[in-house]
Amino acid sequence: MNGLELDILLPAFIAGLLILATHIPFGIRVLQRGVIFADLAIAQIAGLGVVIAALLELDHEPLLVQLIAASSALCGAGLLTWIERSAPEVKEAYIGLTFVLSASLGILLMSHDVHAGEHLKELLVGQILWVSNAQLMGTAILSAALLIAWRTLHTSQSHFAFYGLFALAVTASVQLVGIYLVFASLIVPALATHRLQNQRMAYAAAIGIAGYGLGLLLSIWFDLPAGVTIVCTMAAIGLTTAVLKRAS
Repeated sequence: MNGLELDILLPAFIAGLLILATHIPFGIRVLQRGVIFADLAIAQIAGLGVVIAALLELDHEPLLVQLIAASSALCGAGLLTWIERSAPEVKEAYIGLTFVLSASLGILLMSHDVHAGEHLKELLVGQILWVSNAQLMGTAILSAALLIAWRTLHTSQSHFAFYGLFALAVTASVQLVGIYLVFASLIVPALATHRLQNQRMAYAAAIGIAGYGLGLLLSIWFDLPAGVTIVCTMAAIGLTTAVLKRAS
């Protein structure tokens, strides 16, 4: 591995670690609450905020884009809170519908944009190989704040406390790595370890770290898209882990 490849891979791997730090505990809670589509819905709503910012030609104002995306995600958190309170027996169906509608609205908003295909691809698969130091620093600060808030509020019975923190975590990660990797980082480690009683967090972290590390290496070695390669690699490692633990 040459110096140029290392300069690209190291920031991308650090980005993955930052995302896993918040997404593993959130993913475990998502499975416990039975709201699997919540991450996709909020990620898509945050992405909708990014699309709106792009249409307003605010690409050169990253802080303003972040604020619009966060505000959009928090509105989504409020909507999901209302759904969970009002229709708990069919909440997953409503949350899934929210994802589909926000995704469709995003496509409609981009329908007259000549760069729509590029924007949509970036929103879905991200550009993890090109993260900047400023993005990493901002995500690190936000992740630390969210983890502190999570330790304080994770026992709270407030639906909005959960969805609000979840929305802020997803907002930053969607812009860093895209919707597919956000979903994989939340669900794969949590799902692969859902039968474990002891050291669940350690196993989940190992799956996530191995997925990012090996996925990034494979993307460089075989010239593959990094985001989807990491998703597939993490899924393969998660499935292997689940099978081996069940057999043992």
